[in-house]
Amino acid sequence: MLLRLGPSWQASPVRRTIQAVCLLLYLDLFFHVSWPYAVLFSSHVLKDREWLPVETFLWLDPLVGLSTALAARWWNVALLGMAAILATGLVFQRGFCGYLCPLGTLIDVFDFVVGKRIASLKTPQVGRWSNLRFYLLAAVLAASCGGVLLSGFVAALPVLTRGLLFSAGNVQLGLAKNWGMVPPLTAAVWVSLGLFAVVFLLGLIGPRFWCRSVCPSGALLSLPSFFRRVKRQVDDRCIDCGKCVEVCPFDAIQPDFGTRTLHCTLCQTCGGVCPAEAINFVPLSTTAASTRPDVTLAQPLTRRAMLGSVAGGAAAAMLTRLAPNSSARPIRPPGSLAEERFLDLCIRCEQCLKVCPGPVLQAAGLEHGFESLWTPVAVFPHAGCHQDCNFCTQVCPTGAIQPLALAEKRRFVMGLAVVDTATCLPHRGERDCQLCFDECNAAGYRAIEMRPIKLATGQIPEGAFSPDEIEQMGQILAPFVKADACVGCGLCEYRCHSALVSQQKLLRRSAVVVAVPRLRTPDPAPRS
Repeated sequence: MLLRLGPSWQASPVRRTIQAVCLLLYLDLFFHVSWPYAVLFSSHVLKDREWLPVETFLWLDPLVGLSTALAARWWNVALLGMAAILATGLVFQRGFCGYLCPLGTLIDVFDFVVGKRIASLKTPQVGRWSNLRFYLLAAVLAASCGGVLLSGFVAALPVLTRGLLFSAGNVQLGLAKNWGMVPPLTAAVWVSLGLFAVVFLLGLIGPRFWCRSVCPSGALLSLPSFFRRVKRQVDDRCIDCGKCVEVCPFDAIQPDFGTRTLHCTLCQTCGGVCPAEAINFVPLSTTAASTRPDVTLAQPLTRRAMLGSVAGGAAAAMLTRLAPNSSARPIRPPGSLAEERFLDLCIRCEQCLKVCPGPVLQAAGLEHGFESLWTPVAVFPHAGCHQDCNFCTQVCPTGAIQPLALAEKRRFVMGLAVVDTATCLPHRGERDCQLCFDECNAAGYRAIEMRPIKLATGQIPEGAFSPDEIEQMGQILAPFVKADACVGCGLCEYRCHSALVSQQKLLRRSAVVVAVPRLRTPDPAPRS
């Protein structure tokens, strides 16, 4: 009797149970742990944010670790997650896809609720698209070698996390706090939501179409199958009923019921539906012969297509580097590395946006160039960076934003506040105002001071006022920024904008604006 490696789906719902647990854990980390919207700042909350691993699943996407390490030529902690998942693949090839991936589980739910009820769009599972994931993987890695990170656009977990933030995450923010705090739905956000929708709508073509034909993370997870220690085996009890072919979501079973090894995830669903119990999952060293031959892929990879993918990835990297970018550099979160290295490491997962309580951080559009698309930028008219928050520095899976203790975060220079004297009410001599000064002092930075400035008094009749009264009328206290104390938190800009622009409508734009300084805080030392 052959040794089975675990029960099939029909014998025990092991895979579905593991999928459900992982999905619920991911959703808890995303919706509950990332930012407890129902409470205010407290020392307890701050400590929780520093140790709770809300980025766990992003670490486990192997393409995240590999592509960022190649693009930045820098080790990052996501490489450990990649190594662990690929090592697991020696026993359970593509086990992450079949058991752990929350995106795959949500696609299964969509296929069950919607996809299986629409038959008109279904196509044969084996087709010219079956190897697209490998070609995308080659293009992404080629671009990474050229210093441009494309994995954030197509890797499984960044696509899921970003899509959830722009959809359900914004709904959560609006319901739990205030709809006015929800960032605007820009063109960049709509594009991301469209990509997120396509991932699921591909299920109308076939079950798990994204996972088996498009996902480059899944392609990378397939590679350990070359060194697998377990195999699917079909013995001579097979009655050629074809039920295993129909039920396999990954197109891993050939018409002759043999196995396509780089497709199989050892989900064991086929074993559960086999009426003859002819399908077993056994150690590779098992001597009993299978009556059905195995192949590597549904269709062989072509040299021309692979070379074209590599050339396309390299060309994308070159064009991105040569494309003109905006002269105005974006203001990045505290703890961010220098811009070029930041772009090499940021996978656009938007986890930092999710934990930002303002939210100060929003996704960039194309205003700073294609390479900055969906990367986090600070938008201070929307909110200021709270002095008692360092959440965004605790959740970056690749180290684009380095972890900072609260004291370090308060010293990190994001930008430099600049007072527009042509707009500021005191500088124009119209009225007293010290909103920015009060806000900066309340935050503890004390980077703005009020100084007297001279005003034009015009002709004053002799003897109408005393010299002291004339001197008093001829000056007003106006705000000035102390550059050596300012960290560019944007609290002053937010206060001015919200009070004088949005509410009182006295100004058309904020009178104090945070800009990128010429000198910035040096990159923090990389941490694991």
